Amino acid sequence: MGSQATPNRGEDYKLKDTKPQLGERWPHGGIRGGGGWITSERATSTYDLVEQMYYLYVRVEKAKDLPTNPMTGSCDPYVEVKLGNYKGKTRHYEKKTNPEFREVFAFSKDKIQSSVVEVYVRDKEVVARDDYIGKVVFDMNEVPTRVPPDSPLAPQWYRLEHRHGDTKVRGEVMLAVWMGTQADEAFPEAWHADATTVRGEGVFSIRSKVYVSPKLWYLRVNVIEAQDVKPSDRSQPPQAFVKAIVGNQVLKTKLSQTRTTNPQWNEDLLFVAAEPFEEHLTLTVENKASAAKDEVMGRLDVPLNIFERRLDHRPVHSQWFNLERYGFGALEADKRHELKFSSRVHLRVCLEGAYHVLDESTMYVSDVRPTARQLWKQPIGILEVGILSAQGLLPMKNKEVRGTTDAYCVAKYGQKWVRTRTITESFNPKWNEQYTWEVYDPCTVITLGVFDNCHLGGNENPGSGGARNDSRIGKVRIRLSTLEMDRIYTNSYPLLVLRPSGLKKMGELQLAVRFTCLSLVNIIYLYGHPLLPKMHYLHPFTVNQLDSLRYQAMSIVAVRLGRAEPPLRKEVVEYMLDVDSHMWSMRRSKANFFRVVSLFSGLISMSKWLGEVCHWKNPVTTILVHVLFFILICYPGLILPTTFLYMFLIGIWNFRYRSRNPPHMDTKLSWAEAVHPDELDEEFDTFPTTKAQDVVKMRYDRLRSVAGRIQTVVGDIATQGERFLALLSWRDPRATSMFVILCLIAAVVLYITPFQMVALVAGIFWLRHPRFRSKLPSVPSNFFRRLPSRADSML
Repeated sequence: MGSQATPNRGEDYKLKDTKPQLGERWPHGGIRGGGGWITSERATSTYDLVEQMYYLYVRVEKAKDLPTNPMTGSCDPYVEVKLGNYKGKTRHYEKKTNPEFREVFAFSKDKIQSSVVEVYVRDKEVVARDDYIGKVVFDMNEVPTRVPPDSPLAPQWYRLEHRHGDTKVRGEVMLAVWMGTQADEAFPEAWHADATTVRGEGVFSIRSKVYVSPKLWYLRVNVIEAQDVKPSDRSQPPQAFVKAIVGNQVLKTKLSQTRTTNPQWNEDLLFVAAEPFEEHLTLTVENKASAAKDEVMGRLDVPLNIFERRLDHRPVHSQWFNLERYGFGALEADKRHELKFSSRVHLRVCLEGAYHVLDESTMYVSDVRPTARQLWKQPIGILEVGILSAQGLLPMKNKEVRGTTDAYCVAKYGQKWVRTRTITESFNPKWNEQYTWEVYDPCTVITLGVFDNCHLGGNENPGSGGARNDSRIGKVRIRLSTLEMDRIYTNSYPLLVLRPSGLKKMGELQLAVRFTCLSLVNIIYLYGHPLLPKMHYLHPFTVNQLDSLRYQAMSIVAVRLGRAEPPLRKEVVEYMLDVDSHMWSMRRSKANFFRVVSLFSGLISMSKWLGEVCHWKNPVTTILVHVLFFILICYPGLILPTTFLYMFLIGIWNFRYRSRNPPHMDTKLSWAEAVHPDELDEEFDTFPTTKAQDVVKMRYDRLRSVAGRIQTVVGDIATQGERFLALLSWRDPRATSMFVILCLIAAVVLYITPFQMVALVAGIFWLRHPRFRSKLPSVPSNFFRRLPSRADSML
């Protein structure tokens, strides 16, 4: 859409309340008559945040004593499960009379239109029609119902019947047939009847999976000095520098200040490494022979697992490493690769375990634990998310001249990624899958994204007309600190995507979210502690280092998750991690600027009110202000108690008007509805730009780089101001509760304590000696940084 927005579209972009039928509800007497195992109504909490979905499961284990074909003398068996118009087949086994299939088929109860389920055993033929071996028929009224956590239903041997069912034939098949729900452990790996159009390797990409991010470490390489490095030209000493490589990461030290064969640097190089360590640290000492030529004087290649893993700020021991150097003799081919160990380098290398490796934007961080597991605290809560369904999705691709969407949902919190199964050819997919995460810090964000699967049955081939990348449908972010504890939130979130043509609503995502507190004391304790591990404050990184390390961590996570089966593809991981959130955007800059402007609206209103008081616009108000002023002048000890009491009353008053729903993407706050097309063209431009003129390109890239920094600073200012407003807004119920109670306590304490004594203690504390100061942020600062801001609602 362009800059013109229809008035009623704002309602379309808002969060909606829903009332789904959550929980496991089992009818009296089981499913389909009296053949079930359950004799009374039963509700369990295994899947209590999703709607119940019933499936008929058929597990095909194996077969035995199958007859051979009299013509070929062999048997290539497979099993076909038929339920009405739905058919599922196992893979066939060549020349086996006792095959083992071990496959499960699932048929949705809502689509069952038959009273019997038929299991056929057939002999696959290459040319002629497949031969019939035998079948087993089950009456749907006799199928038992299984409720986890009951043990799996034991499969049984069944004699095969003739085609007409009147006689038994040779051969048996081991089967288990039962009615269950999506809570059944067979559900994720089952073949689903609604995915009959998926072919080949695409079958594996439609199943629900749980992924775990690789364990990331910061690798700190402190290059101290080198000894006896010799260039090829011995007539002048080298101007040396060190280049270090870990995987795709390349860093260099500065040139040594003096030309010498024993250069010194004492410089830190920081890398990101992932377990298991597959890359080596490759280090070369090079000579800047000329402006266009670097000469390698020595080389070192060591595996990462030999280095010490540091868990605190204590320095590690340094080591000397011998450098390998290739010497070239004049016209002596046999000596060209002779190794010489005449040079060595002095390093201090360690794997930093006390840092948290940031692989996502700090505004939407979902995990703040350090790398080393022994430094983790106990979890303080449980986050449960029920991914119910999506409504009104738009067609994402064309298939047989008609639009279609094969949607799946991805959720990321901490190191755990989850991916729902793909619902094929549906604009209103129903997943009803529930996932659980341990929460170690409530001031974190869970991210959910919906994508269109473009890798079903060969669509990944560019020549087939399908897309090679999974298309993004929309994204939702929920900050846990804005959720009330033990309350189930059931809402429909708009799925919004910003495209070069403008803002577009792609559909709605229905979720059920619950944050359960395990220890309220620990949560209160956390609000006074730093958000990140203490090493981030004792030995902080620079802004440039954090940006570079975050980008490298994102790349590593995307590569590792892309190697899973089925892969979580690079475009999905990058979209979930907001890989391009730091890029310049005129739209984002405007949004951040107006966020700052909105913070001063309260001060402007206060100044207007004071002006009205001074000009006696309301005489009663002016007289009351004068009376209050004289009272405070006569009794200065009432100033602070009155202020804190006033803030306490404001917090209590705002409690009535607190938001009842989690935050969502705000199109007006993001300045997405009225964005100019030229600004969108700039936002979606590549970096570096693809503009033709060289001069324009240079200036354009420079402007975007500088403006991106300004954009970040403006956003940070807005975030700090919004956190201040969040003290009394009840966006974070726990933080506001603690703050208003603290205000009440402070009001009482300051009321009974002389003002002069309070001022004296405050002055002494403010001017205390540096010996009594800590490098870690103060408790009020930590509490303030944990408060939510409107950054979560930014598109």
